[in-house]
Amino acid sequence: MARTAAELPKGIRITDHISLGVITKMFPIEEIKQVLEETGKKSKRQRNLPAHVLIYYVIALALYMQVSCREVLRCLLEGVRWLMGPEATIKVTGRAGISQARVRVGSEPVKLLYDRVVGPIGVRGPEKTTQGTWYRKWRIVSIDGSTLDIADTQQNVDAYGKPGASRGASAFPKIRFVSLVENGTHVLFGSQMSGYHTGETTLSKEVVQHLRPEMLCLADRNFFSYTLWKKSKKTGADLVWRVKKNLILPCLKRFRGGSYLSKVYPSAKDRRHNSNGIFVRVIEYTLTGMPDAEPVFRLITTILEPQEGPAKELAALYHNRWEIENAFDEFKTHLRGGRIILRSKRPDLVCQEFYGFLMAHFAVRGLMYEVALKAREDPDRLSYVHAVRVIRRKLALFAAFPPSGPESIS
Repeated sequence: MARTAAELPKGIRITDHISLGVITKMFPIEEIKQVLEETGKKSKRQRNLPAHVLIYYVIALALYMQVSCREVLRCLLEGVRWLMGPEATIKVTGRAGISQARVRVGSEPVKLLYDRVVGPIGVRGPEKTTQGTWYRKWRIVSIDGSTLDIADTQQNVDAYGKPGASRGASAFPKIRFVSLVENGTHVLFGSQMSGYHTGETTLSKEVVQHLRPEMLCLADRNFFSYTLWKKSKKTGADLVWRVKKNLILPCLKRFRGGSYLSKVYPSAKDRRHNSNGIFVRVIEYTLTGMPDAEPVFRLITTILEPQEGPAKELAALYHNRWEIENAFDEFKTHLRGGRIILRSKRPDLVCQEFYGFLMAHFAVRGLMYEVALKAREDPDRLSYVHAVRVIRRKLALFAAFPPSGPESIS
């Protein structure tokens, strides 16, 4: 798709537009050099665009989807010189040079950096606690999936596929991804991506490995399977998942409060022979005053003792799962722009760009988390759109390099 290349205004301070400090605060240069070393992608000779600078560039791209690739690099490098010293020989290469540098680095170190750095950040303690992050002893997380449009090239179509066309109109190819979200901070972690036709439950098998014992994971009814439930439970996390109404859940013991003990099985044969069953607690409830709501909601949980998680509390908590929809909206709309597709024309660079986007989202959310923690506020009460604008405009207080003072970019 043709796009007019935008430029940032001339004669401005670098901290007014590219907030490298926010990115370097969340992704230290030492960590980037380490993942490049481990993946064999460290620059072996002096280049105009070294590999570690390229990583920062990939993250910065997500903040400026409407700006040309070269213009983003031009502004970014002003900050990099402060970070690496004025003697750093880094040049604003052309579009072809940028593309070659991205191909050299590939997606492996970018994904490794994401997996290593991005994770839950909410805290709990006597002095500071992240509001909206905790339920009793658990950190609340949710799992869900979505899709993103990518550049319409034959390589991308072959690698990722596209949905069926409507009324003869050509659809863009898409990627599908599944993520975990920390509900209180909207941090998207453990994300996995693949082609459009890959199912969410398939991707989820890798995603749930990022669950931890102190977490309580919420999921909608399309995620449950015996295999995924067992795999998720094995991590030590507790689960509250909605299930479909046709799942057979015999009542083995009724608890006060309306929930009951049951078992789930891998097959009908196992159910008949009462083998390989996993105990679950079932919570069924209705939403009054909502005419469009389904007659009955069914949840199953690994929290078998009602006093540890009363049925009414877990039913109310489940509806916090929609926080992940808000996080996806931030990621897909407010960060990248609703009408913009991922720029990359090669499959490996699509993957690289995707994880760059997730890291940019993490940088924004990390800033909002710090502000909310100092103000003792719920991060949800802060405006994500405003935070993105602030990071784009001016964040000298968080800069990893000094403000540029009276100097300007010409």
